[in-house]
Amino acid sequence: MWLNHGKLERHSLLLILGIVIVISIGGLVEIAPLFFIENTIEKVDGMRPYTPLELAGRDIYVREGCYLCHSQMIRPLKDEVERYGHYSLAAESMYDHPFQWGSKRLGPDLSRVGGKYSDSWHRDHLINPRSVVPESIMPPYAFMANRPLDYHAIQAKMSVLKIEGVPYTDDMIANAKADLEAQADPFSAGGTKLKARYGANVVQRDFHGEPTKITEMDALVAYLQMLGTLVDFSKYHPERGGNSR
Repeated sequence: MWLNHGKLERHSLLLILGIVIVISIGGLVEIAPLFFIENTIEKVDGMRPYTPLELAGRDIYVREGCYLCHSQMIRPLKDEVERYGHYSLAAESMYDHPFQWGSKRLGPDLSRVGGKYSDSWHRDHLINPRSVVPESIMPPYAFMANRPLDYHAIQAKMSVLKIEGVPYTDDMIANAKADLEAQADPFSAGGTKLKARYGANVVQRDFHGEPTKITEMDALVAYLQMLGTLVDFSKYHPERGGNSR
């Protein structure tokens, strides 16, 4: 049979059919078992859906192609864990559509960047990367500081994500715009309701430094400052099913 493969290669339809069959078998072998493994995505305390402001920031992160240079996947290797922190858990990306895991890094992994730097550091880095990291090859994103955040469709985005399995409630969706505005304003009375919906650890402040307006910079910095902060790894015990209790 292997000596007669030329016949298959000369008939494109047969070759395509053979490729489809091989890929289908391989896909079933690799993917099907995952639907029957209960701990494919282990339950981890602290995980929650993105707030509307964080979600808007993540959309900007994807729009600008940040994922092309910065992965969000720390592998369980000694050198990676020592540099970036605890290896990435599947649960940390369970509400990402699509997730930002990857293997190419022109810049550092951002899985644990939340809280590592101040808001002003992130602003300076985005406006002029070389002002804080002289060797950086990252392009500037200064325009975000003056571009108002367009969040007119935030409720629709959350509704679609709910269909895809993200546990947004009707209350969260109905109050999306109010929650987004409250998170960017440290003096907003709506912060109490925001934290009631998303958890007491939600950060509420002016991320951009311009309290009179909500910009794309506010949203992106809010997203970056959340990354890696939801799971308390000092209490994380994988041998107990992943619950940080």
